[in-house]
Amino acid sequence: MKHMNSEVKEERTSNKKRIDLFLVPIVLIAAFLNLFKIWTDEYANAYYTAAVKSMLQSFHNFFYASFDPGGYVTIDKPPVVFWIQTISAKIFGFHGWSVILPQALAGIGSVLLLYVLVKRTFGVWAGRFAALAMALTPIVPAVSRTNNIDSMLVFTLLVATWMLFCAVRTAKFGWVLAAFAMIGVAFNMKMLQAYMVLPAFYVFYVVATKITWKKKIAFLTTATALMLAVSVSWAVVVDSTSADKRPYMGSSQTNSVLELAFGYNGINRLTGNTSVTGSSHKQPAQTEQQTASSETKQNSNSSADSSQSSNQRKSSSSQKMQAPGGGNQNGMFNTGNPGPFRLFQKGLSDQISWLLPFVIFSIVGLFAGVKFKGSYTTKQRESLFWLAWLLPVAVFFSIAGFFHQYYLIMLAPPIAAFAGAGAVALWSMYKQHNDWKSWLLPGGILTTAALQVYIMSPYVSSIGVAPIAGVGALGVILALVLAIRKQRKNSLTNYLGAAAMVVLLAMPAYWAMTPIIYGGNSMLPSAGPDSSSGMGGPPSTATNSKQSGFNGMQPPGSSSGNSSSNGGQMPGGSSNNSQMPNSFSSKSSSSKRKSGGMNAEVNQKLLNYLTKNNTGEKYLFATTDSTSAAPYIIKTGKPVMAMGGFSGSDPILTVSKLKAMIKKGEVKYFYLSGMGKGGQSDVITWIKENSKEIPSSKWQSTSSSAQQGPSGNGTLYEITLK
Repeated sequence: MKHMNSEVKEERTSNKKRIDLFLVPIVLIAAFLNLFKIWTDEYANAYYTAAVKSMLQSFHNFFYASFDPGGYVTIDKPPVVFWIQTISAKIFGFHGWSVILPQALAGIGSVLLLYVLVKRTFGVWAGRFAALAMALTPIVPAVSRTNNIDSMLVFTLLVATWMLFCAVRTAKFGWVLAAFAMIGVAFNMKMLQAYMVLPAFYVFYVVATKITWKKKIAFLTTATALMLAVSVSWAVVVDSTSADKRPYMGSSQTNSVLELAFGYNGINRLTGNTSVTGSSHKQPAQTEQQTASSETKQNSNSSADSSQSSNQRKSSSSQKMQAPGGGNQNGMFNTGNPGPFRLFQKGLSDQISWLLPFVIFSIVGLFAGVKFKGSYTTKQRESLFWLAWLLPVAVFFSIAGFFHQYYLIMLAPPIAAFAGAGAVALWSMYKQHNDWKSWLLPGGILTTAALQVYIMSPYVSSIGVAPIAGVGALGVILALVLAIRKQRKNSLTNYLGAAAMVVLLAMPAYWAMTPIIYGGNSMLPSAGPDSSSGMGGPPSTATNSKQSGFNGMQPPGSSSGNSSSNGGQMPGGSSNNSQMPNSFSSKSSSSKRKSGGMNAEVNQKLLNYLTKNNTGEKYLFATTDSTSAAPYIIKTGKPVMAMGGFSGSDPILTVSKLKAMIKKGEVKYFYLSGMGKGGQSDVITWIKENSKEIPSSKWQSTSSSAQQGPSGNGTLYEITLK
């Protein structure tokens, strides 16, 4: 801390020609959090891993990001990240870790980029603190340890930010074009989510560049046009291709990429309307519960110890999850209820909000004395950039109807940047001022410690009282001592300031390690003592809801008394022991976790039966949704048809189209359960009425330890037409 009063130019000069030795352990921490034990995750997010398996087989599948090797339906996101994952799997071989590796490296890269971005203007200590805060933000490693998109998205947006800063610093228009083009690339990773940073880009360029308004407008218009062109380039190619020559666009209702971008992956995330054909927006809970059940069962770590506790809590938890905006305290997917303090609610606060009070005090300090009609310093301009990133994204997550906890990684860069820049600024004010500004540092420490106590309090049963009391007591003591010792320039004060930073980062660091300690969830990544459940939150709410499904909807493989209502099991389901894990006992100690995959095993007896009786059909079998299909695609590399796409609700098939496929000899076996009927009830009804049921004794394993295929209410059918 004592070095933070040095001038930025001196710091920059002294570190220009040598490696920053303080940065090395920060990068090593990030590498440990992002990479350690990723090799134990055999399937990662099985939905996306199955797509990589399919994309490895042909350029056609690669270009369209086909979910299945047969090119029947795509995944529900654009292809860029999955192109990178496929290339990684091609180089290193097809493994869970090889599809996770690009995201893990992107998480480490984001830490380095933030250091570079913050250090240049705010000084080397600010860069160090910002990088460390980014590395220790719990949701960052939680997402980076999976094959979900968001870590790569954030890295790409930070690359775009670096390009924009270069554009302002060098006054070269080429950098502006490159920055906005990079946002276009990010759009082809996760669509409209990439545009959340646009307010920051526009505001910063307008404020920071010293050119005429005419040129500003012309340059930004041109750059925006390029961004839009890059954004829709893939979509235009796909949508202009005849539907019979490409896969169906997964999770869309009209087989259109643009509809997917602005509907399911766009406006619907804000409104919470994820209803499918035949559903009503007035009843979003039903649709969300179906999706949640599908997503949950795709990524649970099996734990025999959890079955009993899960069953005991099933009744109470089934009443706790409601639609967005309902009366439930933790909201849909444990993302809280919309409102101005949503980011401080349970389920979200422990993922991203540990340093938010300190960030607020930092913003006050960084903008203290700003005259909005005058010129801005470089520090003020870049602070404005991070603020214009932070506020719109925070507002979105405060009001959005449908998102997952891991989307919050979008807030990590501005929070970390303000934590680093603010630590230096508040320390300087504390040492050099005697007015209200000198109180910002003690105030930020005190309020941040108080919030952290609030965040941890629901977890007292799993982490104990000591860390909660320790953070609270040390936060109060250090804040008070710093307040008493204001303006005393000695080494003790410096050590107290450093100790305060350590205290504020201690529990975020622990939370960031929980995916390693307790096991992660690759489908719905989150951090915390229940990280393996995939829905971070206190054990009395989110974990229970996760363990019993949503409103009593159980995971495949469950055979409790309520199983009849959940529509049965699926290929990859298992016996009663494979219910959702107890979040505090499900540790990733096994040599291989199959967290991505619906307990991602296959029923070998079923596979043997289907393989033996395949008479040249293109598809090994057809099933309702991707949950049932993914383990078999990963295991065999053979086409398995997810008739209704990801959740079973895509209106892909018609009865006449299915008849034609059967007559052509493309498919004859169908595994059906009650799940995923959404937009294909007519097709399923026709299958049941025109098929021969295969006796379960021919394909269903009887041993509970080997019962990894369709069982319970699931049924295997055969149809042959001439």
